[in-house]
Amino acid sequence: MSERGEGVIERGGRTSTVTAGRAAAAAGVAPGARPVPVGRVYRFELVKLLSQWRIRLLVLACWSAPGLFTAAVAQQGTLPSDTLFGRWMHATGWAGPLVVLGFAGSWALPLLTSVVAGDVFAAEDRLGTWRHLLVTVRSPRRIFAAKALAGATVIVLLTAGLAASSTVGGLAAVGDEPLVGVDGHLLAPSDAAVSVLLAWACALAPTLALAALGLLGSVLLGRSPMGLLVPALAAVAMQLAQLLPLPVALRLALPGYAFVAWNGLFADPGRLDEPLIAVAVALLWAAAATAAAYLLFVRRDFTTGSEDGVGRRTLLAGVLPLAGLLALTTGALAVATPSSGSGITQAKVQQEVATVFAHLYRLQTEQLHRPAVTEADLRATADCRRGDGQVEPEGPGNDWRCVVTWHLPGTDAPGTAVYQLDVASDGRLTADGDGPKEVNGYFLVRTPTGDAPNPLWQFDGQVALLASPTSTTNSTKG
Repeated sequence: MSERGEGVIERGGRTSTVTAGRAAAAAGVAPGARPVPVGRVYRFELVKLLSQWRIRLLVLACWSAPGLFTAAVAQQGTLPSDTLFGRWMHATGWAGPLVVLGFAGSWALPLLTSVVAGDVFAAEDRLGTWRHLLVTVRSPRRIFAAKALAGATVIVLLTAGLAASSTVGGLAAVGDEPLVGVDGHLLAPSDAAVSVLLAWACALAPTLALAALGLLGSVLLGRSPMGLLVPALAAVAMQLAQLLPLPVALRLALPGYAFVAWNGLFADPGRLDEPLIAVAVALLWAAAATAAAYLLFVRRDFTTGSEDGVGRRTLLAGVLPLAGLLALTTGALAVATPSSGSGITQAKVQQEVATVFAHLYRLQTEQLHRPAVTEADLRATADCRRGDGQVEPEGPGNDWRCVVTWHLPGTDAPGTAVYQLDVASDGRLTADGDGPKEVNGYFLVRTPTGDAPNPLWQFDGQVALLASPTSTTNSTKG
């Protein structure tokens, strides 16, 4: 179908689909008139978006509120320790943008995509301005491209504001200090900066996927305000799914997993397989939803003002491709990835607990000014079980119990410490020290940024859901 627009007759005696050339001719425009370049239409659509008061308020909020939040929390006595990296907000300014990223992936970014992308086409339906826009531009293809690009530009601008503001606020309030990774090792400030930037870049992929779903909903539902809810509802559905003990392949096939897959960037060595797969899946969803919205949009009949969207009969045309993509990616990942079930096994939990403990033990030793040791000297291992050995030691749950054993140079008797674990469905684990008090009890230690709780008292970790060749290293089997 050319941009000048020949009508395409549907099979079965249905009405013809009229493109921009026919709509323009019906309005009295010469059929040979050339369409307006995409760049000019894009600038026009971008100005339209940025002229809306709600978009301007969102830009102002995204570029200021996260910085104020991170600066304020860093000065409080109580930290958001229930979020990953929240317990380190007093220690380094690089923890702030990661806490904001965790919140943004759950709530802020889905809502932003709803406001921006969920209404970009529906607004024209409510105002009845499609015929005027088509007469001016003379190409529905270029209108779609300009609107999609303008919406994506605003969303990127808002996401960049969240990242930049939270980073500036954290660094200004706490300082450019090393960051403790998900496996307990210290990242130098320069390494932390690169990892934080990559983490936000990972989160941009599922944000664009939600934006594409917003475009599709806006095209499908016409002037109905329900189009605004499509990205938010999709995000909530994916969050609820991530709370379930899903198979690894299905979990990674959901575009929302990229909102948490960036955790692997803060391990040593970096666990890049899950973030790369999650980003690729999210971009596939963005491309598929955008393509479905485009195909439905260019087949609309713009010569009558009675049509609202593309009609309910075409809902399947927008939903079935995404359902097929989910099935296809799930099957491909099931074949390509060696993990099965939830991906949380006893060996992986033991390895993660032992690794984090060894790194943090070194940190505690340094803070208490004791003789330095290395992870190789400690030879830390962990024995983890569920339900006092009455439950199969795999899968998520808050009934994990681990006994960590380590050795100090020059001593024959090993040291032991007990932890109660809560392992989430996405692989995040939270360990709570259960003795001995002088090792993992609550007491303050002096750090470069002030007194802080004992790093071995409570700590976070991240179980790699995908199997790796070292999945049983440094772990003992129960």
